[in-house]
Amino acid sequence: MKDFRKELIRRYQESNEFGKYAGLDLQKFEASGIRYRLVIKKEHLATPTTAHGGVIAGFMDGVLGLAALYVSSEKAQLVSTVEFKINYLSPARVGDVLIGEGKVVSAGKRIIISQGEIFNEDTGEKVAIATGTFNAYPYEKSGMTF
Repeated sequence: MKDFRKELIRRYQESNEFGKYAGLDLQKFEASGIRYRLVIKKEHLATPTTAHGGVIAGFMDGVLGLAALYVSSEKAQLVSTVEFKINYLSPARVGDVLIGEGKVVSAGKRIIISQGEIFNEDTGEKVAIATGTFNAYPYEKSGMTF
């Protein structure tokens, strides 16, 4: 395939039901890193004023995973999350526009380590930081066809 990476990200965006449901908006998918955007809505809240930590964790998993996916797609591979550690630094509230940025810090044959941060676009305040480990595997195992 001429441009596996481009086709892969197109198909990923089409099939990522969680991302669509949560409102994740992929803005950058490049070697230098990835960038996602998320507007916090009422449906994301755990309390009357703040987003649920699971929403932030799901967002972060996407940030870290897409950074790893960029690297793995070079070899026609996908990734699955092995683990990640997240630190919550400040709350996110309804209407906040969050930006998640991720990059790969180490890539072996099968294990990819990425780092990410989520921050409030308006204030610059960090909401969360994380490091994740991802397993790269042949795309054929996912059932995807190209």
